[in-house]
Amino acid sequence: MRLFIAIHFPEEIKSALRAIRNSLKESALCGNFTSDENLHLTLVFLGECDNYQTGIIKSVMNEVLFPAFQLLLEKAGYFKRDGGNTWWVGLKDNKTLSDLQANLTRRLKQKGFLLENRNYKPHVTIGREVKLRSGFVQPEVQQIGFNVSSIELMTSERINGKMTYRAIYQKQCVPLHSNVQT
Repeated sequence: MRLFIAIHFPEEIKSALRAIRNSLKESALCGNFTSDENLHLTLVFLGECDNYQTGIIKSVMNEVLFPAFQLLLEKAGYFKRDGGNTWWVGLKDNKTLSDLQANLTRRLKQKGFLLENRNYKPHVTIGREVKLRSGFVQPEVQQIGFNVSSIELMTSERINGKMTYRAIYQKQCVPLHSNVQT
């Protein structure tokens, strides 16, 4: 199974992301645009994992305690790529998010997972291999906040030619009155 740990969005945030993606899509000559149901924030990409590794990932998720926290959409941008750019919507820096991501990554590496060694830049991919018409105006991002109270272990598989993500495990935040240790 191809796995990753992610945060899903409430409908209000998905709606805002759809509007930005659709604006981009209308100005594109070509591109592969993220479907509505696949909009998410990746915390850790794990790649191909077997059932044994999946059990370890769930165990690590259970060990990591985190409070509910708020995230804020901040800006749109892209990564330059040959064959078309990868467009994203970035999130405002957030210490709780950074600590959660770093803690998951550290614990998974301690369990033997080979993970990317690059700085975490929280973003939601909205389009890949995007080539735009001339005169394109970069979409505005309304700074909307939303609460995060859980993380999910997701599978990624191609079904009938379409990339499909499905949650197979969920970890809830700790209640406010608990002592959170990361």
